[in-house]
Amino acid sequence: MFISCGDALIDVFNQPTDIVGKVAMHGHVGGSPLNVAVGLARLGNEAGFLCKNSSDFMGQQIAAYMKLNGVRDDWMLETSLNSTLAMIQTNADGSANYSFYTDNTADVSLRTNELPDKMPDSLDALHFSSYSTAVGSTRRALLSLAKREAGNCVISYDPNLRTSIEPDTSIWRDTFAQLSPLANYVKASDEDISMLFGDGKSFESFAVDTIGAGASLVAVTEGADGCTLYTEDGRRARSKPIKVTVADTVGAGDTFQAASLHWLKAHRCISNGTLNLADADIEACVNFAAVAAAITCTRHGADLPTLQEVEAGLS
Repeated sequence: MFISCGDALIDVFNQPTDIVGKVAMHGHVGGSPLNVAVGLARLGNEAGFLCKNSSDFMGQQIAAYMKLNGVRDDWMLETSLNSTLAMIQTNADGSANYSFYTDNTADVSLRTNELPDKMPDSLDALHFSSYSTAVGSTRRALLSLAKREAGNCVISYDPNLRTSIEPDTSIWRDTFAQLSPLANYVKASDEDISMLFGDGKSFESFAVDTIGAGASLVAVTEGADGCTLYTEDGRRARSKPIKVTVADTVGAGDTFQAASLHWLKAHRCISNGTLNLADADIEACVNFAAVAAAITCTRHGADLPTLQEVEAGLS
């Protein structure tokens, strides 16, 4: 099974209106790690989520959404702190501008002493991502969990920088320096790499350095331009071009993460808590994940596809 750890929030989308003084919005449950858990469950995997969730009405919606999608809440702790909000303005090309409200909210309040004493024996992989690895007590807790469980299961990591929440990039770089050597699989966007290491860092050198630090598999995503997988034995595979009508890009990277983890598990590359890519068809893996991400882009909000939808998109 998979357990994803960290952000759980409500994405609040701005809806344009011609009436001065009127603000129209609609919301959808989100958060990068929670999206990954939902994506894994929709693809047919046993998936759970680890973090703290608010008892407010938005937190109740988060819990109901997890239940609806079959995401286990065994590792969720309830708190009276408010839910995090992500305010989203969608651009003409479907890309999104974010403004987060995370001050003393539920998903950044997890403490190390609140971590479960033991993870389930059936655990295949733990996934870490985004601002929960860089903000508040949750950062310390998740880093502690990753260090404790590295070697017991596959560690998946997506830095997914949100500098509007934590503008100090040195903190993100420190998190990356601590988490990436523990991770078997690291996915990063072109924007992540630029913010972490500057525009002069090539994607290939990023992959080589990350693999040199300990990762077996690295994915670099470039939005509509596709994605490349790099393996520790020197192979690389780039996704085929995909043309879709983009509604928005919210959740696309999370979909890629969930879909690639699903593929690795389904093809026995993830087994007994280890990642073995010796016989992996990484071209098939990257194209499966890219098709899944493209499907999400055709929908408003982080509405991740089912296995049947991805398989239909591949045919």
